[in-house]
Amino acid sequence: MTTWTGVVRAGDESDLEELTRIYNHYVVHTPITFDIEPFTTAQRRPWLDAHPVQGPHRLLVAEKDGRLLGYATSSPFRPKPAYATSVETTVYLAPEETGRGVGSILYAALLKTLRAAGVHQAVAGVALPNEASQRLHLRCGFQPVGVFEEIGHKFGRFWDVAWFQQRLAD
Repeated sequence: MTTWTGVVRAGDESDLEELTRIYNHYVVHTPITFDIEPFTTAQRRPWLDAHPVQGPHRLLVAEKDGRLLGYATSSPFRPKPAYATSVETTVYLAPEETGRGVGSILYAALLKTLRAAGVHQAVAGVALPNEASQRLHLRCGFQPVGVFEEIGHKFGRFWDVAWFQQRLAD
């Protein structure tokens, strides 16, 4: 991989259309997300608003030469108060940007941000099979903790989800 010359920054309103395009690719063409119908930008606005520039629930984007290459987020793991120090993380790349190291750059920035925000645990689910995502999570310090078998149903079949976890604070 060559030296990264792009920027990782907080996502904002100006990114919403491209963020929606990237996500919808995975909704329509892959089992990576268990959403089934693509979103409009208006439908994605509440998701964007749920990721402020401070705190544990963040949205970071990778941008290079004015193009959005992908994004990483942290969201509530579960709604009950005792889970407040844990987040679920994810990375989505523009389909033409996969395999170029952008996912690792985004995850490194997100995990650093989460440590600074006092997050204790980060978890991530990976729909199987997805060796690239499994390798990304292992490379970024996540450890496998189990597999939920046939937990999601999309494209007329059931999918397993592998779960990964990383302790960010003691």
